[in-house]
Amino acid sequence: MWQNALPLYKQIANKIKEDITLANLSKGDAIPTETKLAKDYGVSRVTVRQAIKMLVDEGLVYRVQGSGTYIRHEKIEHNIFKLQGFTEEMSQLDHYPENTILEFSLTTPSNEIREILNLSEGEKTYYVKRLRLADKEPLVLEESYLPVKLFPDLSVHVMEKSKYEYIEKKGYKIDKRYGEIIPIMPTEELVEYLNVSRDDPLLFLRAYSTLQNQVVFEYSKVYFHPRKYTFKLESSKR
Repeated sequence: MWQNALPLYKQIANKIKEDITLANLSKGDAIPTETKLAKDYGVSRVTVRQAIKMLVDEGLVYRVQGSGTYIRHEKIEHNIFKLQGFTEEMSQLDHYPENTILEFSLTTPSNEIREILNLSEGEKTYYVKRLRLADKEPLVLEESYLPVKLFPDLSVHVMEKSKYEYIEKKGYKIDKRYGEIIPIMPTEELVEYLNVSRDDPLLFLRAYSTLQNQVVFEYSKVYFHPRKYTFKLESSKR
C-alpha cells in the first residue's frame, strides 16, 4: 500500500488529509487517536506521530495535551479599531469561547501599574491571568489588572465568562482602549500555553481601557497566537 517515493510519514499525512475530507470533519472536530490511526494504516505510532507533527506544522490540526488532536479553524481576523471582548468576538464568529483561569489574586500593584490605573498608594488590584480558547484551541494569553475599588465582587467565576459583560451589568459604560502592539519572542510559558515554537514571534498588546467618565478600569497584557490571529484595519486618504 505504501510504496511511492515519498517518506512513509508524508504518505500517512496525506492519507489523514484525505480521510478528514471524506469524513466531512470540520473545525474543532477530533481526528482518531495515534493508536487507532497506526492500526488502521498498518504502521507504527512513531510514523503516525511524525505525520501528525507535519500536519500541525502545516496548520491543519492542533494538539491539546491530554485530550487529542483537532481540526484547526481559520485565522481569526481581529479588527484592531473595534473595542470588543474576546467572548463576544468569538461568539459572533460562531466559535465556542472558553477561559481557563491560570491565576487570580489580590495584589499590591507596581508603581508603573498604579500610575496607569490612577490609584493611590496602598490601593489593591486584582491580577488575573487567563488562557483564552475557541473551540478548545488556545488563542490568547491575557494578564489583567483591575482596581478592587471598582469591582469589589470580582471572582474567578466572573472571569471564566465575559469580563466586559460583567462590567456593563454593573452599570459602567466602556469607552476606549489605548495601547501598542509589538512583536516579541515567546517565553517558555507562552510556548507551553499557546503551543507555539520557540522560534515563532508573536504579537503582544499592552493597553489600558477607560470608561465613559474617563476612569481607567483595566491594564492588560495580551499575547496573541501568531498562526491563529491576523489583524485587519482600514485606512483612508482624504
